[in-house]
Amino acid sequence: MKSSSNLFLVGPMGAGKSTIGRLLAADLRLSFKDTDKEIEDRSGVDIPWIFDMEGEAGFRDREAAVLDELTQLDKTLLATGGGIILRPENRQALVNRGRVVYLMTSIDEQVRRTAKDKKRPLLNAEQPRRVLTDLMSQRHPLYEEIADYAIDTDGRSPQSVAQELIRILSA
Repeated sequence: MKSSSNLFLVGPMGAGKSTIGRLLAADLRLSFKDTDKEIEDRSGVDIPWIFDMEGEAGFRDREAAVLDELTQLDKTLLATGGGIILRPENRQALVNRGRVVYLMTSIDEQVRRTAKDKKRPLLNAEQPRRVLTDLMSQRHPLYEEIADYAIDTDGRSPQSVAQELIRILSA
């Protein structure tokens, strides 16, 4: 049963899910949760360490378990990791348990926003732009598949995106 009291933010890394999510949660009086932060808090280690020790599959297992739990809460705004939509069961949980907002951003903007962030294991590569392009080609159709709303964040402040989302959600 779809809960209209929950809001889930999906999109690629660097789209602003966590930053916009915090602002939006405060404005909408929702509890804010972030899947990546929950995983780190519960495991006591950061995501790069999990990737190093357990591989991406181990991280995705942890992510699916956290998502299943957090999407069952009520009155929650959840910022998700960029790859959370890869597993069909995760997409179903998101679609069935709340409204899904796809925060879109260009590859150029992702490169700019993630350039100095060393805590993104998938970008620890010689050609981060190539990685982001490959990820987007794989993930964009999945984001679109589950999104109730989509909004472009390129060149915009988190506050302006949050305000536009409030207008859209209250219409």
